[in-house]
Amino acid sequence: MLLAIDVGNTNAVFAVHNGDRILGEFRCSSDHTRTADEYFVWLKHLMDHAKISGQINEVIISSTVPRVVFNLRVLSDKYFNCRPMVIGKPEVDLGMIPRVDPDTRVGPDRLVNAVSGYDRYGGDLIIVDFGTATTFDVVDHDGAYIGGVISPGVNVSLEAFHHAAAALPHIDVTKPNAVVGTNTIACMQSGVYWGYIGLVEGICKRIATERNRAMKIIGTGGLSPLFAQGTDIFTHLDADLTVHGLVLIAALNRKNKNEQK
Repeated sequence: MLLAIDVGNTNAVFAVHNGDRILGEFRCSSDHTRTADEYFVWLKHLMDHAKISGQINEVIISSTVPRVVFNLRVLSDKYFNCRPMVIGKPEVDLGMIPRVDPDTRVGPDRLVNAVSGYDRYGGDLIIVDFGTATTFDVVDHDGAYIGGVISPGVNVSLEAFHHAAAALPHIDVTKPNAVVGTNTIACMQSGVYWGYIGLVEGICKRIATERNRAMKIIGTGGLSPLFAQGTDIFTHLDADLTVHGLVLIAALNRKNKNEQK
């Protein structure tokens, strides 16, 4: 079985795949101090609870937090007796070569999403990922990643809002009943929600204009269903886009390895 690990700036997802389907997905905070032993005890308990049996013999990792990778490597070696594939390492074949400026380091999750999006929806994509940052990743007609846009994530903006204006309260992200708020919290919620709707619609429109072609727009990340309620810009919502990409890349590298034998 394959263990696909997607580490973001806030949370990490561990997905167990048996070759046909995902058997279970488990989340924890992205904490670089968590040891390999702690990861294993936590994961084994959840797998037992989900009644997932079988031996994990492959691990693939995408991490935007470099300090987490070391202990995940130890986890893979110590408990699963395998060397993990790490997105971004030269030996890991993505099946496509990004067309970006020389020496540019692209976030591994963005590359994985490009591979996954092309497999599921074809080319000419804008992938909008609502994470710690809100990212817009552009996939060309042939599946190559060609760049994108990075803007502050919703929760990052809320934290900055609160710290910069101490008199304003913490608020939850929600779709307000009206654009014009009649109290402080409603005004803030409207500004955040409709502000991000305007951001997404505006940037996607400008990308399509610059590319001079119609673009399919894929929403992913935990907040994508919420923001999809306020716009019809999304062609598809895809909650497991990154995990699907990790599974694809693992399969490609497995095939390459077998062919070299």
